[in-house]
Amino acid sequence: MPQFLRLVLVLCCLSALWATSVPAGATDLGDLYQSQTIVTGQGEENRQLGFRICLDKVLVRVSGDQRLLARRDMDALRDKAGSFVDSFRYHDRLEGIPIHDEQGTHDRPHDLTCFYKPDVIDKVLASLGSKPWLGERPTLTVFLTAEQGTRHFVLSAEENRGETMRESFDNAAGPTLMRLVFPGIAQLAGLNEEALRAADMAKLDQLASQAGGDRAIAGSIIWSDKELGWIADWRLADRGTTYRWQVRGVSFDEAFRVAIAGAARILSGNGQP
Repeated sequence: MPQFLRLVLVLCCLSALWATSVPAGATDLGDLYQSQTIVTGQGEENRQLGFRICLDKVLVRVSGDQRLLARRDMDALRDKAGSFVDSFRYHDRLEGIPIHDEQGTHDRPHDLTCFYKPDVIDKVLASLGSKPWLGERPTLTVFLTAEQGTRHFVLSAEENRGETMRESFDNAAGPTLMRLVFPGIAQLAGLNEEALRAADMAKLDQLASQAGGDRAIAGSIIWSDKELGWIADWRLADRGTTYRWQVRGVSFDEAFRVAIAGAARILSGNGQP
């Protein structure tokens, strides 16, 4: 593949990742029952690969349940992913850029958007023991303490050291259509790391609303040389129950994906974190 096209594809992938952190309203079924991926060209082989990826994405998008993708049943469903698509469209990501001599249209990256009928996807979810998560997705306020050796801080909207963490958290939330906000210094007044870890979820839910969120998700990530990664603990309260879950020895990107996956399963009613 020409070097120019490789660079363009990398930039396209990065822009697509950023786009997933700006979710559409989940109450609009037209927006909810669709998904998008990037494919190379419009050939049948790559289109079928795109259909498989889009099926994974729409199932998570509609249900909020990322564990579905690990089920054995998914292999058979992916093999016939195209049969679930109601319609699809392409958008040339290099639109307006002339085709180079060494590059054909089959090399150009395209957005492949797949549209699904709600009853079709709902039946697929039911076959997997899941259900659609309809209605407005909540905005979560993230209360997080981070510790790596002598470096430790409470993540706030203004904390410069946490910029990449905030971006990573937003990227993790994109596939579930949940929005995130981070508390400002004003909301964190009097809450140091120790106090934040000890705070009950009722108090944090109150602070969450002051930061513009609907409810709180609280956690801590601590770097472990022994685990060769972060140890992350998460808490979220829903309907009178406080749920707790943990992941060990992972990157902070994965720690945040686990946080969002757990929250989505709880709030969607599709299981424990």
